[in-house]
Amino acid sequence: MSGQQHDNPCVSDFGDLRSLQFDGLTVQSMMSITWPHLLALDYTRAMMGFLLFRPQPRHILMIGLGGGSLAKYCLHAMPEVRFTAVEINPEVIALRERFGIPPDDERFRVICADGVDHVRDCGDGDDGPDVLLVDGFNAAGMPERLGSAAFYADCRRALAPGGVLAINHWAGDSRYPIYASRLRQAFDGRVLSIPAEEGDNRISFAVADTAFPPSRSQILARSTALDAMHSFDIGNIAQRVLARLDRMPAHRAGSTG
Repeated sequence: MSGQQHDNPCVSDFGDLRSLQFDGLTVQSMMSITWPHLLALDYTRAMMGFLLFRPQPRHILMIGLGGGSLAKYCLHAMPEVRFTAVEINPEVIALRERFGIPPDDERFRVICADGVDHVRDCGDGDDGPDVLLVDGFNAAGMPERLGSAAFYADCRRALAPGGVLAINHWAGDSRYPIYASRLRQAFDGRVLSIPAEEGDNRISFAVADTAFPPSRSQILARSTALDAMHSFDIGNIAQRVLARLDRMPAHRAGSTG
């Protein structure tokens, strides 16, 4: 970390909402002060779509802490899960109490490090996370290293067998088509992307498993089972997944029952 320059984060309150920003304009993270465990932004709810592919994760690794929305939600809603967040900017980590991010314990830890390096050094996937969330942005957008072919290959290698990568891209980035192509190549085309309802966020799910993506019946069954367990509309996410599934080539659109 020595000598590395970081954006200066700022916190803004508007009514019951607290946001994390870098440039005073673009919201990086948002939470309800009254209900800090709720997912205030749709793109975070869309990222939770990983549950449709991995309904009972044991270890979630996240690149990019931000205001900790996904970490707080997962720790609250899934008591058995372990969650590791890797954040490169120490000034973001210093704001954890402002966003109600809990202290480190046996289930949760925050590591101040470069997420690209951390994933690279994870080793093979036998003991790796079964869910890898990537939501790393600074004032200039997604750092190029998080869109590199090497990083996506490392993500695939780090995941436990059948594990799922969920990554937040900004489709307004001129580099987005390149990043999306690299992701498909790293996961042999086993990638499914859905839009967020707000802005140009695109959430991509990738699994290095020949059974991915699941069939429509599997998605619907998992959505029904998960609905009673979560405070957001998982059925809404499932419908976006199914809409994308309908447009995928037959050999990619899950022929398993």
